[in-house]
Amino acid sequence: MLDLTNIREELAQHYDLAPNPELAEAMSDTFAKMDRVVNPIDWARYAPYVAAINKLKKEKNAVILAHNYMTPQIYHGVADVVGDSLQLAIEATRVEADIIVQCGVHFMAETSKILNPAKTVLMPDMDAGCSLADAITAADIEEMRRQYPGAPVVTYVNTTAEVKAASDICCTSSNAAQIVAALDGDTIIMTPDQYLAQNVAKMVPQKKVVWYNGSCIVHEQYTAQDIREFREWNPGTRIITHPECPPEVVAEADYSGSTSGIIKYVNDEKPERAMLVTECSMASNIADSLPEVDFVGPCNMCPYMKMITLEKVLWTLHTGQTPVEVDAAVADKARQAVERMIDMSKQLGL
Repeated sequence: MLDLTNIREELAQHYDLAPNPELAEAMSDTFAKMDRVVNPIDWARYAPYVAAINKLKKEKNAVILAHNYMTPQIYHGVADVVGDSLQLAIEATRVEADIIVQCGVHFMAETSKILNPAKTVLMPDMDAGCSLADAITAADIEEMRRQYPGAPVVTYVNTTAEVKAASDICCTSSNAAQIVAALDGDTIIMTPDQYLAQNVAKMVPQKKVVWYNGSCIVHEQYTAQDIREFREWNPGTRIITHPECPPEVVAEADYSGSTSGIIKYVNDEKPERAMLVTECSMASNIADSLPEVDFVGPCNMCPYMKMITLEKVLWTLHTGQTPVEVDAAVADKARQAVERMIDMSKQLGL
């Protein structure tokens, strides 16, 4: 666990991080990207960190990859590349910088290291994990192979390098159905997200999809009754779900898709009012680009994603801590599964 007291003392010796209204005003162009969801007082607190981080990125030839679930001040303030798991995996293969700072959870940093073994990949907080990644091991994959001999294993990218290495191909929520449909064989093993697998099974009825019983702590909290009640209280609201939600929740939605799919849907449709049944920061990060859309609750927050803060990102760039390492033999096998996903996605036009 990070010692925040020591971190703050160290940073204070090198950077002026006191709230700075004048600097905030000078960085008004950056603030304009998030001013619907970040108030001016908070921006005066964030601006010194954003300025210091962006300066360090240039000095150290670093790039920041940030997931859509990052807070607005990271997503709009310091990120060089933003996206869902598939987009970040693809962009990680194109990075020319010497250092990658992964603003997301640990499995994402591992994926970047797997795809860039010669580069330094830094994780602002190693404790930023994932309930799905924690749910399954490589031994669990082997047990499912014994239960369904010959069936290919499709593993969600929300997993450790060891689990990816034990699998045939990875997937994300944006390409899972297409990958399952394209694979040979009548039976497909999907791990570890049971709800994603169940939703894919409905989309690809020609395949027998069997699954592991993992789930996302954010998306499993929603219920169909919640959605029905919200629709009754808020008629006309477009309800949009993520496929990590239980199938009965997805069935109540007007649209269901990955984080990138959700963003595209809202941009294309521009509904007057929308409820995103996913992680809280999704709506925050697209709100300023769509002022005509009223984003309404509820939402659930990922405690792991929110462990990544501007303070920790600055510390990571300042100190070079903490580099992510993956055993070379594991990385080689995991890389094959991730690259198969990327290659098949390109072949399928995704």
